[in-house]
Amino acid sequence: MWIAGGVLLLLALYEAIPWAITAFRTESTDDAYVNGHVTFVAPRVPGQVVRVLVDDNNRVRKGALLVQLDKEPYQVKVDIAQAALSVAQAGIVTAQAKVRGLESLARSQRFDLANAMHNLNNQVADLHSKADAFQAANATLIKAQADFGREKQLYQQQVISRQEFDSFQEAFSVAQAQQQKAQHDVGAVRAELGLAPTSKSGDELSGIPANLDQTYSAVKVAQARLMQTAAELGSFHSFKESPADMLAEFYKRDSSGNIDAIFDEISKNAPDTKQAEAKLDEAQANLHQAQLNLSYCDVVADIDGVVTRRSVNPGDQVLAGQGLMALRSLTDIWIDANFKETQLANLRIGQPVEIDVDMYGSHRHFQGRVSGFTMGTGSTLALLPAENATGNFVKVVQRLPVRIELTNYDPDVAPLFIGLSVTPYVYIHETPTGPNAGKMLQASVSATGPVSAPNLQ
Repeated sequence: MWIAGGVLLLLALYEAIPWAITAFRTESTDDAYVNGHVTFVAPRVPGQVVRVLVDDNNRVRKGALLVQLDKEPYQVKVDIAQAALSVAQAGIVTAQAKVRGLESLARSQRFDLANAMHNLNNQVADLHSKADAFQAANATLIKAQADFGREKQLYQQQVISRQEFDSFQEAFSVAQAQQQKAQHDVGAVRAELGLAPTSKSGDELSGIPANLDQTYSAVKVAQARLMQTAAELGSFHSFKESPADMLAEFYKRDSSGNIDAIFDEISKNAPDTKQAEAKLDEAQANLHQAQLNLSYCDVVADIDGVVTRRSVNPGDQVLAGQGLMALRSLTDIWIDANFKETQLANLRIGQPVEIDVDMYGSHRHFQGRVSGFTMGTGSTLALLPAENATGNFVKVVQRLPVRIELTNYDPDVAPLFIGLSVTPYVYIHETPTGPNAGKMLQASVSATGPVSAPNLQ
């Protein structure tokens, strides 16, 4: 009996001493289990299922084909979108041809406006010339009239001969005719300019209004035609704008005054061109969307994992977003250990953890590290959290979920399944390692790329 008792005591010490050493060096809980991500597989377009290539418990790789929908309706939509794209491309050519025709017309009308203004300036110069000739004819007439008056008196006194008198009378008549012709010439030019043939206010016959270049009919007609064509090209001008200002603004479009560069820019931004380009962009987007919808007929795995909860069969009519099956990851898994709040004083991120899994017994241990603490106990995250302000409060030790990430896990050697019970041992006296080591909170996650809202205008 003494020998048997000694043997039992040795066996008890053999088991108790390691347990005691572990208990002093670690914090442990039996309220822990394996957790992991679950990806729900759903089609992105509605359709009829023609093939299901996997079943429950099948292991699949990322990108593997799981379910295939009927592609024929979506192929028809792709063909329709392709035809619409061809029409839009033809519309671009038609619009460019129309804009080129308008550009040629605008070039011609610009020259017509410049020519009308040039002709106006020539007519104004001709008016000044005719007015000067009229003034000269007036001076000649005055002198001829004075000579004729003097010679008439001398003739009446028989100082000069009839022949000499006739020559002065002829000179006077010629001066009168030339003066009338010069006056008629001035009146004709003024009539062409839309002015009164004679000056009613006593002004000189060569006088013209200051805004004649804005009111002259030929110039206004040429300007109106150019404004109409410019409007079709997307260049708008005010009706109060003078022809000279209109041409000056046209040349301001290019610093060097290159007419070809100006018209190229106008043609590029013409409404017909922009409209055709917009229709082409729309057709290309519709084709891209149709091609995407066609590609969505192949429902593929987004992660490496195992198929579970398959609920689809060939012939089923499915909707976009309808759950077909779930994929449980074998690699993106972790341990959720619910430690009592009295055990958290010495727990920190980065502390090493040894994990016993009931599934494998005591012959296999997994290694891990503490990676974070849930910001709330299990009771606060429950569907119906406790309300302690009602007066019936009873203090109960709470549990806080602590996440433990696995460091030596290989699913091909010893897979862990979600929901398995485990027993983690956190070595609280060893130096924490890894990211955020020794802290209670993880560092802020930085954005992986620029994030911006849509530009709504």
